[in-house]
Amino acid sequence: MPERNIEFGAFGARGLKGHEAAARRLDALAGFVATPVTARRGLLARLHYLTRTERAREAAREAGLTVTDRTLKAWLEGSRTPTRLNLERVETAYRAVRRQNVARYLLARLNREGRGTRVEFHPLNQSQVDRPRQRVISYRTLNVRHWDRVVDAWAAQDDAALDEAWISDVVVDLGSEWGQYEYVSNVGFAA
Repeated sequence: MPERNIEFGAFGARGLKGHEAAARRLDALAGFVATPVTARRGLLARLHYLTRTERAREAAREAGLTVTDRTLKAWLEGSRTPTRLNLERVETAYRAVRRQNVARYLLARLNREGRGTRVEFHPLNQSQVDRPRQRVISYRTLNVRHWDRVVDAWAAQDDAALDEAWISDVVVDLGSEWGQYEYVSNVGFAA
């Protein structure tokens, strides 16, 4: 795949890697808490999600939230507030646990018993590229039937594996034009 070493944006094109756009879309489908962790309501929602069962507590510890039960109780009661570093840890642990919990459901929803899900590739923004250097890149759609590697890499938060799965399992099915869709302005799919 020789196109993967092209210097993106050298002439002013704007966009993001396709797997990053897909990860954003999967995050939107996962339904994270909308209130920021810095607000009391957002912190409480995340802490309740991470502490409601022993399995959730264990997953939170594995994801990096290593505070004592006494500290968690003080945060929940409001007698103490977490530091900025601990707020980041709570957010990171919450996202990791939520991704793990939602992955199996998303996989079934996207695969749809072998029927797959229609993916829309929105071409990158070339408005800042000089006219002679612009390429004609059209809006494309593709039905993706196998989401297993993509969802597993997303749930594990493995960016390199997600990139590899996105290119080899999804984008390569676009045929000879796959290199034009390595960078996109957006990826859409409704599951």
